[in-house]
Amino acid sequence: MELNKQISKRNYYSFLWHAVFLALAKNFMDVDIIIPAMMVDAGGSSLQVGMLIAIMLGGGKFAQLFFAPFLNNRSAKKFYLLGGINTRIFALAGMALLFYFSSHINDSFLVWSIFILISLFTISGAFANINYTDILGKSVLQEKRKSFFSIRQVISSIIVFLSAFLARRILIAYGYPLNYTTLFFIAAVLLGIASLGFWKIKEIPASNFKIKGLVKFIQIITHEMRLNKKLKNYVFLINTQGVSLGLMPFLILYAKKNLSAGSQDIGNFLLLKVIGGVLAGSILFYYSKKIKYQYMLYITSIIAILIPLSILILPGSIFFPYIFLAGGIVFAIHTISTEGILLEVTNNENRALYTGLSGAGNILPVIFPLLSGWIITEFGFRLFFILFMLIIFLSFYFIYKLDCKK
Repeated sequence: MELNKQISKRNYYSFLWHAVFLALAKNFMDVDIIIPAMMVDAGGSSLQVGMLIAIMLGGGKFAQLFFAPFLNNRSAKKFYLLGGINTRIFALAGMALLFYFSSHINDSFLVWSIFILISLFTISGAFANINYTDILGKSVLQEKRKSFFSIRQVISSIIVFLSAFLARRILIAYGYPLNYTTLFFIAAVLLGIASLGFWKIKEIPASNFKIKGLVKFIQIITHEMRLNKKLKNYVFLINTQGVSLGLMPFLILYAKKNLSAGSQDIGNFLLLKVIGGVLAGSILFYYSKKIKYQYMLYITSIIAILIPLSILILPGSIFFPYIFLAGGIVFAIHTISTEGILLEVTNNENRALYTGLSGAGNILPVIFPLLSGWIITEFGFRLFFILFMLIIFLSFYFIYKLDCKK
């Protein structure tokens, strides 16, 4: 079976169905704001928050490296995708139950149960993502991909914006822990509805080359990293600019500890982050045929540096909430550009493998939050912000070396 316009169109809208309901669910399980705030409210320390961020933003993607050999040997991946999504739904339902009964659980058990369930949620998401990327790449026509990423960002951001009001209302209306019980329950239901879109996908099987054994896999990794310069620079790029995705959870920690932020403030931060994503997605959708991924990456790094710099210059400023607006822009542009570039440097035969290999680019995003939690505990936020800016500065070199033509 070959990919044609009719199949591509059907799959295009199936992926959009998933994107719409995932967007509705996102605010109720937001990894940048809701989950870090939840960990602090549950009694987690700065170091434990750092550990949780490392798991969510780096650990899951790093796990893709180990899933890649297994999934690369499967020509059809639809049911593996559904298996990963259903495991995420189970983890969210578990979180809802955990907080519902949290008054009968001691704090230490609660915190470590959160770690287990969030780890399951993150790792199953990484497993699903390899399948998602592979199916999207081979089941939607190439000329439709950039418009898909952009319109997905626009539609998702608008829906996320609307659902942010409901998430904010739940945070304010219900006290702890009922607020988090409600948030995670709604997220589980919406993610279940989102997964229905994947059942309608008509997958185009690909004849991937087979990987026999761990030794062969390591040989392939070294060979590809040595010969494929674009892949190597892509891995170094997400190893540096990728730490920008871990900034907002630490800004929540900063706001909780230094500015005494409450539930209403957290809800406002969430709204501003979403507005930033809507603005970025709308502009990129309008200019999708004109702006190159490389320019988008430069913009991402510049804004990422300006965020902590503004806090260092004006600590405790009345403008602090608006850095979440900038954070939403960074998240949106980084996500669109890195997903698009990955599809451009791969083909139907090696896409699952390369998606797994790109997980190697998340070594620093795993280490950095762990190190940051310790740095904040021992030395405060100033050193953390300086170190963050230095790492983002390194990304400019790899953006230049990537030399992406599209």
